[in-house]
Amino acid sequence: MLEIIDHGRVREIRLSRPPANALDQELIALLSEELGRAGDYADAVTVSGRAGMFSGGFDIPALMHLDRTGVANFWQAFLDLLGVVAKMPVPIVFALTGHAPAGGIVLALFGDYRIMCAGNYKTGLNEVQVGLVVAPLIKNALARLIGPHPAEKILVSGAMLSPDQALDIGLVDELEEDPDSTVARAIAWCEHMLALPRNAMLSARQLAREDMRGYFADASQYQVASFVDLWFSEITQTTLNLLVERLGKQ
Repeated sequence: MLEIIDHGRVREIRLSRPPANALDQELIALLSEELGRAGDYADAVTVSGRAGMFSGGFDIPALMHLDRTGVANFWQAFLDLLGVVAKMPVPIVFALTGHAPAGGIVLALFGDYRIMCAGNYKTGLNEVQVGLVVAPLIKNALARLIGPHPAEKILVSGAMLSPDQALDIGLVDELEEDPDSTVARAIAWCEHMLALPRNAMLSARQLAREDMRGYFADASQYQVASFVDLWFSEITQTTLNLLVERLGKQ
């Protein structure tokens, strides 16, 4: 599910769960473990996906088989993964090598930098379209990145964005022309960071990201019970079942 590729002092962690790199319990656990120890083996980290698909977000068909406890555990594990990213002791950049909707872009919100492949791809926080609402800590991370009003418009509408639109509002920091150059640029960005005086760079990074790390100190930011209630509401279950049916026909 993960491929580990070392580029000198930069470790690339490539999501490898075809076809969509969808986030299920196992992939979240593996990614949490690998990122949690990455700082022991590398001075910077790049998270990438396959050509044309960074991650399609949550594995909805798999989640539909879970009971309330299972969904609660899944959501808690995903939020904990976001905390791992937010608290990384070394720089972490996301190479969005294609589509990155929902959980895919949410994961990248907590990195240092986001580089997306240009082309006919989509990204955005579309949770409201299936009857869900993100946790406050995700809303705060989005507003921190692009500003409160743009974040409000995205969250309320659940709009999907092209790479150009994502760049325009600051949801991603750069575009590259193809998946390979997206990864290469992410590695180059890491190398640029590592060329700076190390102690000063890491101290400045820790200071700049202090507010985001603080999101995970407040349990009320998680709202696990609220997420589970929404997940099992009649309208959300109907919408999710229709989505699973459509996916099954593809």
